[in-house]
Amino acid sequence: MTAALSEHVARPKPLSAYRRIVVKIGSSLLVDRKAGLKQEWLDSLGADIAALTAQGVEIMIVSSGAIALGRTVLGMEKGALRLEKSQAAAAVGQIALARAYSEVLGRHGLTAGQALLTLADTEERRRYLNARSTMTMLLKLKAVPVINENDTVATSEIRYGDNDRLAARVATMMGADLLVLLSDVDGLYTAPPDKDPAARFLPVVEAITPEIDAMAGAAASEMSRGGMRTKLEAGKMATAAGTSMIIASGARLHPLSAIDRGERATLFLASRHPVSAWKIWIHGHLEPAGRLFVDQGAVAALHSGRSLLAAGVRAVEGAFERGDTVAVIGPEGGEVARGLVAYDACDAVRIAGKKSGEIAAILGHEARAAMIHRDDLVVRSALMGMESG
Repeated sequence: MTAALSEHVARPKPLSAYRRIVVKIGSSLLVDRKAGLKQEWLDSLGADIAALTAQGVEIMIVSSGAIALGRTVLGMEKGALRLEKSQAAAAVGQIALARAYSEVLGRHGLTAGQALLTLADTEERRRYLNARSTMTMLLKLKAVPVINENDTVATSEIRYGDNDRLAARVATMMGADLLVLLSDVDGLYTAPPDKDPAARFLPVVEAITPEIDAMAGAAASEMSRGGMRTKLEAGKMATAAGTSMIIASGARLHPLSAIDRGERATLFLASRHPVSAWKIWIHGHLEPAGRLFVDQGAVAALHSGRSLLAAGVRAVEGAFERGDTVAVIGPEGGEVARGLVAYDACDAVRIAGKKSGEIAAILGHEARAAMIHRDDLVVRSALMGMESG
């Protein structure tokens, strides 16, 4: 086994020891395709949340289930839905889901506050800050934020596509120290256990490396958009920001209590050198506006903590504007960094490969020496819990 994973279970601290926890709930846990809402399961979750809040833990819920619940209420067919049907199902299901959480938490004296987010709410800095402010106030008022993607308006081009990454985005936005992904899998295995009988369960993952990435499988049910791959993507985002993550089965009643009882779950350790919230926000952009292709010298400079200069850029792709997030692609074709570009695409094309002293003459005005300044840059190694740019 490598240093990135461990088969030795370090006794995890109880959930009550965390300050703020984001709990993500998968659709298949919450909704039965024939019967609708799984009320007994939701009641047990409510009891777990009440017990933790009574011990001073702030809980935030990122819940799937609106589309699944809505299509059951509307009697829609099985299988994939066209966009407009998914949006209609979400419109019906979201009302029912919000009511269910309000009633379940209300029985324990807790108030639920609904927050529907779109991709743009976390990609655009002003909307990101507004969303964070709203949820911070809900927590100050002792309410439990219940968050979902706004599926009634989201399209394939402007959506997260799964609530694992949305939950990680919320966790990093809100400075949570733990993200719990409750799903129809009970943790990470060396291979998909339904396909490989020899697959080994991994109780602790110290870092999400390419070796760990290779262990991912596909979504487990028709109601699950994501799979282990999206959970690992969520884990990269969360752990890089200093948030630990747990993947656990939610199929059992009282799923949070089950984690404390020591039932099977995988703990992903937070980075010992977390990246700043600003850089996590940069990295969290799911769709960069463009790409800068750089040479090996530029890659070495980035890993040594320097800015990306125009001289190291070999090609420019995309119609981005100054301040947009772009991906930095190394000579081997992999993403080595991501950052806020200092030039519009048209100017970036003109100065690519040029020395800093030549830029002013090319553009006709004084300009920045860096294509991406180090303060606005996240090097991939930083997201693996190592050095930052």
